[in-house]
Amino acid sequence: MLIKLKDNSTIEMPEGSSAKDLADKLHLNGPHQALGANINGKTCDLSTQLQPGDQVILWDFEDPQGKEIFWHTSAHVLAQAILRIWPDAKPTIGPPIENGFYYDFANLTISDEDFERIEKEMQKIIAENYQSKREVFVDKTAALKVFANNKYKCELINGFDTTSELTGYHQGEFFDLCRGPHLFNLGKIKALKVMKTAGAYWRGDAKNEMLTRIYGITFPDRKLLKDYLFLLEEAKKRDHKVLGPKLGLFSLKEEAPGMPFIHPAGTIVWNQLLKYMRECLDKYEYVEIKTPVLMSKELWERSGHWSNYRQNMFTSQIEERDFAIKPMNCPGGMLYYLSNLHSYRELPLRVAEIGNVHRYEPSGSLSGLFRVRSFHQDDAHIFMKPSDIKNEIIGILKFVHEIYSTFGLTYHLELSTRPEKNTIGSDEDWKTATAGLKDALDSCGYIYRINEGDGAFYGPKIDCHIRDALGRTWQCGTIQLDMALPEKFDLEYTDHEGERRRPIMLHRAIYGSVERFFGILIEHFAGRFPLWLSPHQVRILTVADRHIPYAEEIAKMIKAAGFHCDVDHSGESVSKKVRNAQLTQINYMLTIGDKELENRTLNLRTRDNVVHGEILLDEFLKNITKERDERSLVSLYPSVSNN
Repeated sequence: MLIKLKDNSTIEMPEGSSAKDLADKLHLNGPHQALGANINGKTCDLSTQLQPGDQVILWDFEDPQGKEIFWHTSAHVLAQAILRIWPDAKPTIGPPIENGFYYDFANLTISDEDFERIEKEMQKIIAENYQSKREVFVDKTAALKVFANNKYKCELINGFDTTSELTGYHQGEFFDLCRGPHLFNLGKIKALKVMKTAGAYWRGDAKNEMLTRIYGITFPDRKLLKDYLFLLEEAKKRDHKVLGPKLGLFSLKEEAPGMPFIHPAGTIVWNQLLKYMRECLDKYEYVEIKTPVLMSKELWERSGHWSNYRQNMFTSQIEERDFAIKPMNCPGGMLYYLSNLHSYRELPLRVAEIGNVHRYEPSGSLSGLFRVRSFHQDDAHIFMKPSDIKNEIIGILKFVHEIYSTFGLTYHLELSTRPEKNTIGSDEDWKTATAGLKDALDSCGYIYRINEGDGAFYGPKIDCHIRDALGRTWQCGTIQLDMALPEKFDLEYTDHEGERRRPIMLHRAIYGSVERFFGILIEHFAGRFPLWLSPHQVRILTVADRHIPYAEEIAKMIKAAGFHCDVDHSGESVSKKVRNAQLTQINYMLTIGDKELENRTLNLRTRDNVVHGEILLDEFLKNITKERDERSLVSLYPSVSNN
């Protein structure tokens, strides 16, 4: 029988072959290879039997789906190890997460001192190299009988839809309720680490019992684990929740949980981000609007948010009318479009809004600037004709590249296609929309990953995942085709024959959340912002009080040139002043002593402690002006020793 591969090539396989047989034939036997299979759009175990004409993608560890299978199986290894050591523990749930996995247990108390023991038992289980075997239950009654001694599993089973297929996985003596898929065998797990333990409420509800959560991570290669642990140590040094307050950039207060206070130094960075974005908006021919933060229930009912998203919205009642603080900018953008009649000649119409939105996030999920309740989205809604799709996507991709490359961020793109169920729009609409996104990506020569069936219910999308200085990836930008809101709000334009038509709409964001992007940049640069972003660009250090008047004169001229500059005329020694400036991440330090006062010069030192010696103010201003205006990521003064 013929099997179609990811690149649309075909391969001949014997009747009755499994996905594992296909992996063997393709010599994909490495620990990081063939962790699971996508067969005709559905992710499955490698043991799944293939049928003639099946299209098969074999997931490896580089694929998010591959990591999910790898770490979900590893969670079962952890649970099996816990039960071998503490047989009375009750396993509840153990999902894969962004980095690794966790498993929650009732009737279990452990500490960090137990980690080594758990790891040794996990290694023993892996060495036994069990094959994962899937079992399908006949019905709920059969499943409840198997897990009769675990009330948590029984609660999960009773909560499943009667039409849902109930499955479990065998792993040696261990059996767990699980939808899968799993690794074919455990031998692919080559490195592991128990990371931490914490308390967690059953099903995330504070009214329920507190459980013991154990976090772990595994890899198909020991070097990957070593690199990951090194990355964690580096990340601690760059943690924006530590650096932000330390550098006076932002703070978080109990009086406004999840709603950051941006301090004066942070506001300088913030304003530069918005200034740069607005320059690009002008370049790419956008108009910018500002819509109200508080709008009526009727608007949110029309958009669908009141019925589908209300639990995440902040609401209020004024004069017996219900209102909501906007969780997103889109409905306001629809009302703006409806303010006027539109002709095809106006399209595409690119409408941007850097809007402040609010979403209720549980307090336990809040995290610095990365997960907040109040944030600003650099949204845009592009109203266009179907024939505009490709060119508009190309324009946005150029916009995205310009923004991210300015910050030294590399990125990759993912195209998500139509989900199997509960979508709106005709087959033809989806075909046109998806082809438009794909054609644009192909025309620009981008390498991208396709996430089959992972699009929004209202249209396909492209997600932009940036990579920071530590190699971590963050999903920031998104480009989404929407066929729902133009329909809900009855948007129209007149075509060249005077007929009324429905526009296609694109949502796009590049920073995503400005707060989150700010946090990413703090960690990306480790607080050492390039000059154009830096809130602390120049500091003048005086050797003695007699040098203060000249220092103040120089500072005034530097400020007049548009730079942030201050004078440290404290009684501290020069070495202490230098150290303080370095801790504050001042880009340039100018020391003034008797020699500089006499020669009307400055002694330049960069924040990496390289001394460049005496310079003239005019020369210094010329160089840093060039560095700032070009938005350079590196200093124009080389970091070489003067010895």
